Amino acid sequence: MKSYLQVSSEIGILAVGVALLMIAGEFDLSIGSLIGFSSMSITLLTIEANMPMPLASILTLVMTIFIGYCNGLTVVKSGLPSFIITLGSLFIIRGLTIAITKLITGRTQISGIDESSGYDFMHSIFSSNIKIADVDFPISIFWWLLFVFLGYFVLNQTQTGNWVFATGASKESSKLMGIPIRKIKVSLFMLTAFCAWFIAVIQVTTFNGADVLRGEQKEFISIIAAVIGGTLLTGGYGSIIGVMIGALIFGIVKQGIIFAGVDADWFQVFMGVMLVSAVLVNGRFKKKYIHEF
Repeated sequence: MKSYLQVSSEIGILAVGVALLMIAGEFDLSIGSLIGFSSMSITLLTIEANMPMPLASILTLVMTIFIGYCNGLTVVKSGLPSFIITLGSLFIIRGLTIAITKLITGRTQISGIDESSGYDFMHSIFSSNIKIADVDFPISIFWWLLFVFLGYFVLNQTQTGNWVFATGASKESSKLMGIPIRKIKVSLFMLTAFCAWFIAVIQVTTFNGADVLRGEQKEFISIIAAVIGGTLLTGGYGSIIGVMIGALIFGIVKQGIIFAGVDADWFQVFMGVMLVSAVLVNGRFKKKYIHEF
């Protein structure tokens, strides 16, 4: 059960940020490459620049959130589809991460960060275990639950949540109501960047290093988890609890395939089938929802 929840937790943390952005009517396909960028940035600053890992992590967080800000600003200023803008960001960020890492180290994988200053502190926060009833649970599970709680609270109990729903439901109506659409969207792009950084820190402290391709396909997995959880691709509707269930389904299936000894390629088949199925169901729901309300 622990392994299922651990996999679900990483998908789930990303999916919370992705779902909020999707409810507002936008997509962020750059988060997978941001995970690779963040993990490599932390590792390079820590190992190559002899920087304490907590400081390297904070500096990387600033850079990562700035990238999210640039993504959001480009989308709202240009009026172009976020799908296209962040797809371009995906390739730019991943390409730069690979090129700079190879230029500095000549490699695409770096390990040995556990010997660096501040690693134990960071590990205790992001990758340690918490014992409950004599059973050790990865701390990432509890971070996931915290993200879910905060996401649910903001979306359902605050004015900001109402603005997020309204922004995704109707841009024109939101403008007439005086909702700060641009600020909402840019802030949510910064949130998805933060979620990517958070997962990067978990992976760096768990695997003792970084890989330039770490985070690959995570952007699609998190979107699929959100869609399975009931988030509409067209925006305006979604549920954080549903997203949590979607992430849990992914974790169970992914680990179940591994434990069953089935070829891992079947997991990609499952992703495709679940995405198409969820989109069809969501499409029918949207038609009914619009008709009734």
